Amino acid sequence: MIELDALSKRYGEFTALGGLSLRVERGEIFALLGPNGAGKTTTMRILMGFLKPSGGSARIAGLDCFDQRVALKRKVGYLPDEPVFYDYLRGREIVEFSGDLHGLERDEIRARATPIIERLELGDALADYAVNYSRGMKKKLALVCALLHQPELLILDEPTSGLDPLASRRLNELVVEYQGHGATVLLSSHLLDQVERLCQRMAIVHGGRIAAQGTLDELRRERAEAGTLEEIFFAVTGSSTGSGGPAGSGGPA
Repeated sequence: MIELDALSKRYGEFTALGGLSLRVERGEIFALLGPNGAGKTTTMRILMGFLKPSGGSARIAGLDCFDQRVALKRKVGYLPDEPVFYDYLRGREIVEFSGDLHGLERDEIRARATPIIERLELGDALADYAVNYSRGMKKKLALVCALLHQPELLILDEPTSGLDPLASRRLNELVVEYQGHGATVLLSSHLLDQVERLCQRMAIVHGGRIAAQGTLDELRRERAEAGTLEEIFFAVTGSSTGSGGPAGSGGPA
């Protein structure tokens, strides 16, 4: 589903990605991990066609992520870490607008959106303007919009940041159900316990490159001294738990 080959992105003298290669198979939940500034969000923005790579290639389902970015939007749903909406559109209008962009009829939009809205307990807020939404409410609304067109691939950048524990659980359940219908999920999360529960494979990005990748069992075998994903993460990145707190409570991002 996703093919990255020697992907690089430079901003002047600064290298955000330095030759990143990665494969994500159809139907799996794959995690992209790494400390702040490792290149995770840059990678996701390239995948969405928002950024043009400086070198290498990025493809989704065979489509070039920059040159064919319009066609790509039909196959991909995206949940950014910080969703941005028009402040003075109501939540319901934002959902309808998103569905309109994908060529859906209003009845179809309502039929697809309503079950997700109910699961996330967002219904009472749909009549309010987006300017009044909390960060968590914006994340819920953005997830509804990302799922409307039933994409083949869902890209989630820190999906549970800003959500309370109940909403986080329901989002995780939606992700698993979404995969169960044959779709693919790429997520970035600093909650390593969430990654352990949800993801079949993962890659740890450090300094703009893949430092380690595989299943959790494979990563454990490569580093016999490490047991948990948190221990593997710190071993790979050279980070210290004393400098940022436990990964499961807000450490690496």
